[in-house]
Amino acid sequence: MLLTVLLGCSTAKTYPEMSNITEQTVTTVISHLTGDHPGGLLPHTERGIRQAASLWRKEDGSQEDFINFCLVQYCSDEHARNVLFTKLSKAFENIFGTSNQLSVELKKPVHLQGDELLPVDYILGNYEPSAHFMEDMFTNKTAFVCVLNFPNYTLEEKDTLGKEWNRLQWAYARMGDLFTHRTPAFLNQEMAQALGNAENYIASYNIMMGNLLTEDGRRLFPRDMVLLSHWNLRDEIKSNYAGSLDGLEKQQMIQKVMEHIVCQTIPQCVINDTTYEWKPYSNTVYKEGVPVEAAPEKDRRYEYLLATYRVEKKMDPYYPNMPTAIIRNFEGSMEIPAHRIEELFINLISSEQVKKVAALIEKRLERKLEPFDIWYDGFKSRTAIPEDELTALTSKRYPNAGAFRADMPRMLQVLGFTRTQADRLASRIVVEPARGSGHAWGAVGRWEPSRLRTRIGNNGMDYKGYNIAVHEFGHNVEQTLSLYDVDHYLLGGVPNTAFTEALAFVFQKRDLQLLGYPSQKMDDNTVLDIFWGCYEIMGVALVDMYVWQWLYENPDATAETLKQAVLDHARKVWNLYYEPVFGQHDSPLLAIYSHMINSPMYLPNYPFGHIIEFQLEAYFNGRMKEEGGVLADEIMRMFTQGRLVPALWMEKAVGSSVNTEPLLRAVDACDLRCEVPFATPVTNH
Repeated sequence: MLLTVLLGCSTAKTYPEMSNITEQTVTTVISHLTGDHPGGLLPHTERGIRQAASLWRKEDGSQEDFINFCLVQYCSDEHARNVLFTKLSKAFENIFGTSNQLSVELKKPVHLQGDELLPVDYILGNYEPSAHFMEDMFTNKTAFVCVLNFPNYTLEEKDTLGKEWNRLQWAYARMGDLFTHRTPAFLNQEMAQALGNAENYIASYNIMMGNLLTEDGRRLFPRDMVLLSHWNLRDEIKSNYAGSLDGLEKQQMIQKVMEHIVCQTIPQCVINDTTYEWKPYSNTVYKEGVPVEAAPEKDRRYEYLLATYRVEKKMDPYYPNMPTAIIRNFEGSMEIPAHRIEELFINLISSEQVKKVAALIEKRLERKLEPFDIWYDGFKSRTAIPEDELTALTSKRYPNAGAFRADMPRMLQVLGFTRTQADRLASRIVVEPARGSGHAWGAVGRWEPSRLRTRIGNNGMDYKGYNIAVHEFGHNVEQTLSLYDVDHYLLGGVPNTAFTEALAFVFQKRDLQLLGYPSQKMDDNTVLDIFWGCYEIMGVALVDMYVWQWLYENPDATAETLKQAVLDHARKVWNLYYEPVFGQHDSPLLAIYSHMINSPMYLPNYPFGHIIEFQLEAYFNGRMKEEGGVLADEIMRMFTQGRLVPALWMEKAVGSSVNTEPLLRAVDACDLRCEVPFATPVTNH
C-alpha cells in the first residue's frame, strides 16, 4: 500500500557533525578494558563503547579524552552498574518531574478556564523547560555515562531478546533509550512553540451552534450551545441518535459545518464569535439580520500543521537511525512499524464484516446511511436515553470540578477497587476546568498528581463533558498506576499511548454504570460498538499517516498545497473504504479530526487502542465468568507491567499479541438482529 515507500524517505542524510572518534580509538578502548579486567567484560561493553563513540563530537574532547573517559566511567561488574543505575534513575526523576511541574504551571493560563489571556500567556505557555536537557546532558558527559553503560537496543532486538529479560534488564534497556540523538535545544524549543501555537488555535475553535440557520431561517440548536471542533461537533452528532427533535437535520447540518472546516471555506468571522449568524448550506453570513461579506478562513488550519512539519524536518539530520518524523513516531514512540499499523487498519476497514454491520445500522435507522453515520452511536446503551436527561443528572451531580474529584473514590469502587485502593488513586488525581475539550496530563515525578482537565459550563458538567471526563479519568488511573506502582522508575508507563487510550476507552464505556445505570456486559452490542468505532477512526488515522508521507515527498509544500493534499487523501481513503458503505463520492469528512493539527500522527493510537480495548474487554469478560475475577484487580495487574514493547505487554496481559482477527471473528459471531438495550437507573448514588 502507500506506506511501503514511506520508510525510505531521507535515509541518505548524514549527521550534521559526524563523530571525531576513529575505529582505532574504539579498538584501543576495548583493548585497555580487556587488559584491566582479565575476568572478562560485561556483554554490552562493545555496544556501549561504539554508541558513545558515534555520539562524541570534537567539542566533547580529543581521541585521548574519549579513551580516558571510557576507562574511568565504565562499570566493570553488575553491582557497580546497578549502583550507577539507581543514582541516575533518581537524578532523572527529579529532573523530569520538576520540569513537568514547571511546564504545568506555565501552561495553566492557556489550558484552564480563567481570566482573559494576554499575549505573554501564549509565550510562556509555549516555553519548554526541558528543551536544553539533551544538550546539557551531553555537555556535562552524563549522557555518555549512560550510553557507555546502558546502550540502546533496536526495536527488533527488544521484540526478540526482551522476551528473556528480567525486570531490571528491561529498566536498563529503557535507560538506553534516553540518549540516542543530539538534537539542539533551539530545535526542541521551536517544536514546543509550533505545537503550542497549534494547540491554542484548536482550543479556541468554537462553533456558535445557536447562530446556525437553516436556509429557511430556522434555528436547530439552543441559543447558548457552543461546540468545540471536532470533539463536541462529533459528540453532538452522536447524541442525536436518541430520537431527539430534528435529530437527522441537526446531524446533516453539523456534517456541512465540518466540511467547511476541513475545506477552509468556513467564514473566519463565525469561529469563536457570537456576533454573526451563519447558513452553512449556502455559506452566507448575517449580522443583525443583514447579509455581510465574510472572508473564508482559507488555509490557516494547515499553516499550523506545516509549521510542525518544518521543525521536524530540521530535526531529521540529528536522528541518524530514525531520519524522519514518521519513523520516529512509529518505530520510536509507538514501537510498531508504520506498515504494520497500516496493514492492521486496512484489514479491518476492507473486511466483509463492515458491510454486514452497516446493513444492520441501516435497518435500525430505517434510512440509507449518510457520511456522518461513521459516528453512529446506537450500539451503546446510552443511545436509548435522551441526552437532556443525562445532562440533567450530570450537571446536578457535578456543578464544578471539585464535585467530580470528590466523587472519584466512589466511581473507582463501582469498578471494583477497594476503598483503600480507590482513595489512594483518587488522592493522586487533580480535576481542573479546561478551556479546550479537556485532556489528561500525567505526573512524571512520584510526588506530583496527574491532572484531569475537562470542560465544565456555567450550569455544571453536561453529559458530553462528563463522558470525556470519564475517558480522561481512565488515562489518569493508568498514569498513576504505571508511575507509582512500577518497580523501576525508568520502566514506568505503558508501551505507547494506544495502551493508555485502551484503558480510557474501558472507563468511558462504563460511564453510565458510574452514574447508577446497569453495568454493560460484553455482549453483541459491545462488540459492534468497538468494531464500528475502529472502522471510523482507522480511516481518519490513515489520512493522517498518508499526509505525513506526502509532506516528506513534497518538502517545499505551502499551506495551500498541503490543504489540497489533505483533502485529496481524505477523499481517496473515503472512496476506497467508505463510499461502498455510505454511497457518497469524494467526502472530505475524514480530515476533520483536530489531532491532525495539534498532535500530528497521534491518531493511529486511537484505533490501535480500540483493538487493544477489545482484547482487554474480552479477557475481562472471560476472567469474570470463569474465575469470578474483579475488573480492578486485572487493571492493576496489567497496568503495573511498565513500558515493555507492545507485543510482550499484551502477551503478558491477555496471552496474545495485538491483532484485529479476534474482533472480526467476534463480529461474525454476533446476532446481527440484536436490538439496542434500553437502560434505566438502578440507584442514585
